[in-house]
Amino acid sequence: MIEHGYAVSGMSCGHCAQSVTEEISVLPGVAEVDVDVAARRVLVRAETALAENDVRAAVEEAGYTFEGAVS
Repeated sequence: MIEHGYAVSGMSCGHCAQSVTEEISVLPGVAEVDVDVAARRVLVRAETALAENDVRAAVEEAGYTFEGAVS
């Protein structure tokens, strides 16, 4: 399993976390999505490497701002 971390801004509640989780979960290979609203972080566990542009598109589709990959 590969872990990918991303910074996402604009989230403020559990509904925000659910929206981001739903959008990212449909990407091929994604096994698990953990959203920390307070820290503005999203941790994605996937079976394969993810294209950053795909994650960006999913986050933006949910209505939030993708700030980039974090370690």
